[in-house]
Amino acid sequence: MKKVAVVAFGGNALLRSNQLGTIDEQEKNSYDTCLKVIELLKKDYNIVITHGNGPQVGNILLRNEAGYDQYKLPKMPLDICVADSQGQIGYMIERQMRNALNEKKIRRNVVAIITEVLVDRKDPAFDNPTKPIGPFYLREEAELLAKANNWVFKEDARKRGWRKVVASPRPIDILNKKIVRDLVRKGHIVVTVGGGGIPVYKHKNNFLEAIEAVIDKDLASALLASAIGADTFFVLTDISKVYVNFNKPNQKPLDVITVNEAKKYLEAGEFGAGSMGPKVEAAIHFIEHGGKETIITEADRLADENCGTRIVKE
Repeated sequence: MKKVAVVAFGGNALLRSNQLGTIDEQEKNSYDTCLKVIELLKKDYNIVITHGNGPQVGNILLRNEAGYDQYKLPKMPLDICVADSQGQIGYMIERQMRNALNEKKIRRNVVAIITEVLVDRKDPAFDNPTKPIGPFYLREEAELLAKANNWVFKEDARKRGWRKVVASPRPIDILNKKIVRDLVRKGHIVVTVGGGGIPVYKHKNNFLEAIEAVIDKDLASALLASAIGADTFFVLTDISKVYVNFNKPNQKPLDVITVNEAKKYLEAGEFGAGSMGPKVEAAIHFIEHGGKETIITEADRLADENCGTRIVKE
């Protein structure tokens, strides 16, 4: 049986920080990333692709506001906006992956799945919003928007600006994990857990209800990877390795570290809560729940046998 890899597309897999976010830009970025992910097929992996949705769902929310202000169109709740982004991005990745496979003359089926993820409605995250969505703003712009809409903004850990933040509860279960596992074991490429999944919770009678939140896509991806018995968890980001003392004169790249070392760095505050922190936390979760290795790197490096920062058990 082939190995299974879960590959989490970071935001720059779809949209670069210096881009407007046009569909042409996003499709080209998706295509370029899919071409690089095909390197994993050459290494005898079957693959599941997950992805973020921060800029896209942020823009959907802005359209919500504009449509209401100008035309009195009913505002859609955040779960519907996440579902909207899953369909939009899933379609884009599916089509561009088909194009990339066609260029490389590889025959694989590709399918994108709308994914609900179970959370606890009593999760303390609802009292402390931390998950950034949407575009970057100047501080003055963020303050005006916060007052006008009762939104919460926080400065980006990499000092790129201010972004709206929403509640980000921990994922408990991926509701279509068995379907994903069956499809990937048969060699199909599956796009799932978009934007961390659509957050839902259960009442006592198992009735599912949506809740206003955004789930961290790396934590949800790690949970999925464990649930389907993946061998390797790839977290694609816009830097080649994880660093300690990041953006300081003494910054240092990490090559191979153990889970215990990763925990120590995390506890020491080396990784930002809105950037690298959740990625390292997700890496730890995967290894502690049966995974063999997590690799955090750029898509450009996937062909390299020793790419990125590798987090292992010991």
